[in-house]
Amino acid sequence: MKAHIDWSLRHSEKKELSRASLAKIDELITQVPEGKHKTVLMSALHLAQIEFGWISIETMDYIAGLLKIQPIEVYEFATFYTMFHLDPVGKYVFEVCRTGPCMLVGSDDIISYIEEKLNIKVGETTQDGMFTLKTAECLGACGYGPMLQCRHKNHEFLTKQKVDELIEAYRSSKVE
Repeated sequence: MKAHIDWSLRHSEKKELSRASLAKIDELITQVPEGKHKTVLMSALHLAQIEFGWISIETMDYIAGLLKIQPIEVYEFATFYTMFHLDPVGKYVFEVCRTGPCMLVGSDDIISYIEEKLNIKVGETTQDGMFTLKTAECLGACGYGPMLQCRHKNHEFLTKQKVDELIEAYRSSKVE
């Protein structure tokens, strides 16, 4: 069976995905019709972000080459979804929902409290590289706000006390 990925791209000077990630992308490509490789884009970006921590322009170009699509298609996709980090981030990324339902129950106050507690603003990372604070549009927990997501784990019905406990739990690696 012929390879579906141009493996010569692994030898570029840019960051390259691991052999395991490339194999996973290759497996996904085999499941879609020729010319429809763009359907693998979300998975490919997730794999890259897991490996590199964020998605650089070079990484987006690399993924475009793997999927045989135009780089602009990757840029449009990656910039649309807030789950993709387009700049380096901390070990833990707190993404606080800021849409209407969460705002009505205090998400703005929670965002301000986290900024004060961690001494950073939205979009910044703590000096120790531990936390990044971001806001997100609707994380799908409208009845449980205010809420934040960290590493695909939702933390709901937030209060200042819960935020304090959450920060301490992540600092001491009691939460993954």
